[in-house]
Amino acid sequence: MNGVSHTSTHEQKPAETGKQKPWLKWGKRAFTLFFFIAVPVLLFTLMKNLDWNEVMHALESYKATTLALGFVIAAGSYLTYCGFDVLARRYTEHKLSVKQIVPVTFVCYAFNLNLSSWVGGIALRYRLYSRLGLDVPTITRILSLSLITNWLGYMLLAGFVFAGDFVDLPEGWKIGDTTLQLIGFVLLAVCFAYFAACRFSKKRTWTVRKQQLVLPSLNQALRQALLGALNWGLMALLIYVLLPEKAFYPAVLGILLISSIAGVIAHIPAGLGVLETVFITLMQHQFSKGQLLAALIGYRVIYFLIPLMLALVVYVVLEKRAKAMRKRNEGQL
Repeated sequence: MNGVSHTSTHEQKPAETGKQKPWLKWGKRAFTLFFFIAVPVLLFTLMKNLDWNEVMHALESYKATTLALGFVIAAGSYLTYCGFDVLARRYTEHKLSVKQIVPVTFVCYAFNLNLSSWVGGIALRYRLYSRLGLDVPTITRILSLSLITNWLGYMLLAGFVFAGDFVDLPEGWKIGDTTLQLIGFVLLAVCFAYFAACRFSKKRTWTVRKQQLVLPSLNQALRQALLGALNWGLMALLIYVLLPEKAFYPAVLGILLISSIAGVIAHIPAGLGVLETVFITLMQHQFSKGQLLAALIGYRVIYFLIPLMLALVVYVVLEKRAKAMRKRNEGQL
């Protein structure tokens, strides 16, 4: 693919075929121990800070049809995100099946949303994929493509929404409407520059810290943009469905995009408090605080908490079946 040779999953390195070095063996054990201690601690902290009475009250205020539609939208978003790693399968040419990729990606995304990208997006991805037989360079390329896909979709949507002036910022904000529009045009320019590079760049490969980065084709870049934008669009659609009928979808989308950047800057797991603050600040002239909080609590339960509970079960299954699946993968290569 892309005219560049990659290290395939069946080409085992000497460290894999021979006896592992002691420091590597103990390093893996230490990482595993840390992982199994850190995840429960983070989960306990997350659950302890929730007001479960408020959660139940918010959910009970919705019709069953509204909640059902919300779950369908959330499922569509998670499937779209799983498409990131499925797209990376073709990009890296690894041999894992889609049936193995989707559960891993689902677990990583749910943990990523609730417990930070370091736990879900990075550490968990390396652990689960390596246990299925992929080497570190391949996992790094999967992770890189996933990150680019996510933020390419973000920039494309944010560019159109900000440049189109769909978000009304309150007076006194340091970033005014005009500045936000300019940011939108800059984001669009970055997206189209990426597309142009994928189409016309003669140099397709770079090596950064011994990791090989390959520029995808324009076709693949457009698929990245489509998947990334669709995922962000579905996230905003879920909040839109939970808000009263007079909500304006492009504005909801724009506010979600702004709050997501604020959450990344704040480094708070699941963006707790950041999402609510931004939405209440920018939409309090349209809806009451109670309506906004009900919609955002519903959004967190449907999009964050319930998938996390499912992901915990899937994660346990993956851990139990990892060795058997790895042997099966090696036998098929």
